[in-house]
Amino acid sequence: MKRLIFYLIGFVILASQSSCGYNTMVQKDEQVEAQWANVQNSYQRRADLVPNLVNTVKGAANFEKETLTQVIEARAKATSVNISPDNLTPENIQKFQAAQGELSGALSRLLVSVERYPELKANQNFLELQAQLEGTENRISVERRKFNETVQDYNSYIRSFPRNFIAGWFDFDKKGYFEADAGAQTAPTVEF
Repeated sequence: MKRLIFYLIGFVILASQSSCGYNTMVQKDEQVEAQWANVQNSYQRRADLVPNLVNTVKGAANFEKETLTQVIEARAKATSVNISPDNLTPENIQKFQAAQGELSGALSRLLVSVERYPELKANQNFLELQAQLEGTENRISVERRKFNETVQDYNSYIRSFPRNFIAGWFDFDKKGYFEADAGAQTAPTVEF
């Protein structure tokens, strides 16, 4: 009888230490949520820079109003798309990415059209904002890559046997990745 109780206590201690991977799943899920917050933070930094950039550009005489309007509208749309870390499905990430892509395109058109305004290109505020925007784009790229790595680690963990059973019981679902924009694999044509 004492031996049976000893084995039972040993089994309970062993089972409580392993937790069947549940605690690790929780940790990895939290890591995905934290990395998603870093991605959103980088995009928010870009959204915060846009009004300053637009106001600086507005000061240039005869600047294209349509281009500025497109940037302002794209920023409003990009900041209105919010995804909860609990709902990181591929479809939701695609919606978020599409809204952010519109803002990227509008900013690119703005920066290209600036080339026709030498007084604006010489403006120190504009040059500083342009450098900050470039640095922010690099941060976004880094955070997106880290997010994909974190999601890959999480997805691999919850889909491995026998953890896939436990993940299913406790609703640990597969998370979505950031993907390249459509046509990103095609190099742009450069003409001189």
